[in-house]
Amino acid sequence: MKYLLLILILISFTGCYHQERDCKSFKTGTFEFTYTIDGIEKTSKFKRTEAYNIDYIGEKVDSASIRWINDCEFIQKSLHPKNMAEEKAIHFKIVSTTNDTYTFEYALAVKESNQKKRVERGVAKKIE
Repeated sequence: MKYLLLILILISFTGCYHQERDCKSFKTGTFEFTYTIDGIEKTSKFKRTEAYNIDYIGEKVDSASIRWINDCEFIQKSLHPKNMAEEKAIHFKIVSTTNDTYTFEYALAVKESNQKKRVERGVAKKIE
C-alpha cells in the first residue's frame, strides 16, 4: 500500500512537468547551428522569414521554402535541389525554447516505405 501511494505521488509530479515552448519568437530571424560531420564540429548560420530559409554554409548559400503547420512546426523544401536526396521535404518541430535558443527535431516529411523513420535533434541560437 505504501508503494502504491508513493507511485501515485511520483506520477502526479511528473504529470505537471512540461517543456516551455515560445515558438513565435523563433519563426523568423537569424540563427546559428552547430553540427558535427566526420568528428569535426562546424557552425553555420541561417536566416528564416515566414516563407523562406536561407542557409549560409561556409561560402555556399542554399535556400528553401517553408510552409508552417502551426507555430512550432514547419515543412522545408529545397528550392534548388542538386540531387534526389535534396528534393525530399523535411519536417521540423520546435520541442523546447529558452530566451535565445530552441531545441528542434527533424525528419523526412514523408517516411521511406523500406526504412525506419530517422529523427534527429539539434539546437539553434537566435543571433538577430
